[in-house]
Amino acid sequence: MPKHSAGILLYRFRGGNLEVLLVHPGGPFWAGKDRAAWSIPKGEYEEGEDPLEAAKRELAEETGIDLDSPLIDLGELRQPSRKIVRIWAASQDHDPSAISSNTFSLEWPPNSVKLLDIPEIDRAAWYPTAIAKIKLHKGQAGFISKLREMLGLPSEEGTE
Repeated sequence: MPKHSAGILLYRFRGGNLEVLLVHPGGPFWAGKDRAAWSIPKGEYEEGEDPLEAAKRELAEETGIDLDSPLIDLGELRQPSRKIVRIWAASQDHDPSAISSNTFSLEWPPNSVKLLDIPEIDRAAWYPTAIAKIKLHKGQAGFISKLREMLGLPSEEGTE
């Protein structure tokens, strides 16, 4: 049975352009990666758990953001890993420098027996949707197209 994740994609308009808030994973593996390394704030949930409540929890844990906006259900996409991801979108601005992430323990370097506390995300940033599609993990980029469609915006040539 495939794993399931849920998350919330925040969006805003700046200068008439749609922007989305993406997060970059923390830790040494991701430190030098940018293209296809960013993510929508999301996390796994257990069978029987409400996906929307899991999405809200993950947004708060990964970013410290309290959601106070109506949601748009963008549906589900199957990732290359076979995981099924469900995303909601919300129009809500937030200062990316104010992000506050939870942490996890990681043995680093491998086999060193040294544990480091690593933030789940090390930074966040607003990106225009065409750039966001390049920065996002491949399996998540489709949510940008779904958001543009739900907002009645044209698709972006060359980024589909």
